[in-house]
Formats: sequence, C-alpha cells, structure tokens
Amino acid sequence: MDKTEWKILKEIADLEKTPQGAYNFRVNGQLDSRHTTANIDIVSKTDKPGIDIIVKPGTKGESVHIPVVLSMTGLTDVVYNDFYIGEGADVDIVAGCGIHNTGCETAQHDGIHVFHVGKNAKVRYVERHYGEGPGTGERVLNPRTEVYLDEGASITMEMTQIRGVDSTVRDTVAVVGAGGECIMNEKLLTDGTQHAESNMEIILDGADATGRVVSRSVAKGDSVQVFHPCMTGKAKCFGHVQCDSIIMDNAKIKSIPAIDAQDLDAQLIHEAAIGKIAGDQILKLMTLGLTEEEAEEKILEGFLE
Repeated sequence: MDKTEWKILKEIADLEKTPQGAYNFRVNGQLDSRHTTANIDIVSKTDKPGIDIIVKPGTKGESVHIPVVLSMTGLTDVVYNDFYIGEGADVDIVAGCGIHNTGCETAQHDGIHVFHVGKNAKVRYVERHYGEGPGTGERVLNPRTEVYLDEGASITMEMTQIRGVDSTVRDTVAVVGAGGECIMNEKLLTDGTQHAESNMEIILDGADATGRVVSRSVAKGDSVQVFHPCMTGKAKCFGHVQCDSIIMDNAKIKSIPAIDAQDLDAQLIHEAAIGKIAGDQILKLMTLGLTEEEAEEKILEGFLE
C-alpha cells in the first residue's frame, strides 16, 4: 500500500503499521495482505467475493482487523463477510472502509456482514466510514449488517461516519436470543449535498433480551439525513431507542423511531430530538477566547464523542 492508502487506514482503523493479531486488508477490490492466528482463521469465499472469519470457542483478548480501502475512481466493490464467533469467546473486530477518489467517476463499496455469535460470547465491533480526495466523482458506501446472538451472547457496535461520504444507505438488523444484549451506537455527520439514510432494527426474540440504540448526528449545508430505528419485543425484554440530532444551515433531518411490542412483558422506550446549537453555548465559549467558528466546532466535537 502507498502513503495515501495508509493515511486512509489511519482514519478508519487507527492503524499506522501492520497490527498484531488476525487481519485482512482489502485494497481496490483485491486481497492485499492477511494474517491468521491459532484461534482466529480467515478464509476466502469461493462462490463470491468476501471472507469467513472463524473465532474458536473460548478465545479471549484477541482482535481482527478487516479494513477496506478504495483509491481508484470508477470502482464498485462488493464483499460478503461472515463471522462465526465460538461459544464463550471475547473479541474485538475492527472494520470500516475509506475512499480516496481523485477522478470524475463514482467510487463505491457495499459491504454485507453477517455475525453468528455463539452462546455467552462477546463482540465489540467498530466500523468507521470515511471519504476524501480532490475528484468530482461521488464517494458511496452502503453497508448491510446482520447479527444473530445466541443465548447470553452480546455485541456492542460502534458505527461512525464523520467526513467525506456523499451518499450512504445503512441497514443494520440484529436478532437477540434469551439473555442476550445488543448495543448499537451510531455517529454521523453530513455536509454540502450529502445524503445519509440509516435503518436500524433490533428484534428481542428471547426472554430477558436487551437492546439499545443510540444515534447522534449533525447535518450541515444542504445535506439530508433520514433515520428509521426500530425496536421489536417478542418476549419479556427491555429496549431503548434514542436519537439526537443537530441541524444547521439548510439541512433536513427526518427521524422516525419505532417500537413494536409483541409480548405483555416487553418494556420498550423511544426518544427523539432534533434542534440547533444554543446561542448561549457559543457565547460562553467565545468568552473563553474562541472565535464563533471555533466554538461551533468544539460543540460539535463534544456532541459526537
């Protein structure tokens, strides 16, 4: 990989050099490099582009990095990645995609990820999307993630898209078994004429399952955002959906949270708020020596932390 591609890796995976542990680097639609461990195997699919990541039962303290980099204009890349997390395992998975587009054609990545998380296993999943480049071609990212949690299993998903993506449709679905837990944290910033649509659904399918969705977003310029998070309770369970957005300039935000109780003991809550930055917040920071623009940026950074 060249300097530009390593710069993108820094943005999406916080990598400045080859990581320890298991990894699979995909660059411009092709395998760049791969490493496996005694407990984590990565196997290329034979019927379609993508990989299978197999984590042995009981694996602890290990990580998997599977970033994707696009630096070619006009390229559409599609991958199908399946994760098989063994019973009692506890692992971190770092994914994400970065696009550097210098041309006039669209560069696009569609990643379809399916997680099968075994009994009492724990997964922390980090997915970051980023776009840059001086070209006029669009940078498009359309991820779809499906999660299936066995009894007592849990997953925490941190999904971030802060800069440079012109268009995205994000579909995330999780089915939670008895005693399981799914937490989805989403952070999103759009600007200019960018468009972002996020559909998130957690289905609490087993007794004492828990689900939480927390979405924070900022829409600037003439950008458009649409959120549709849904929490479905099919048993005794607890679910909470929270969507908070800051709207600026001429942007538009539509937030459509939904809760669907299909059991007498399903306890479901949803909250949604859209508003602008309070003037007194900016004034307070300006009294500390910041310009209005610096104060605004500081508030947005804190909101999206």
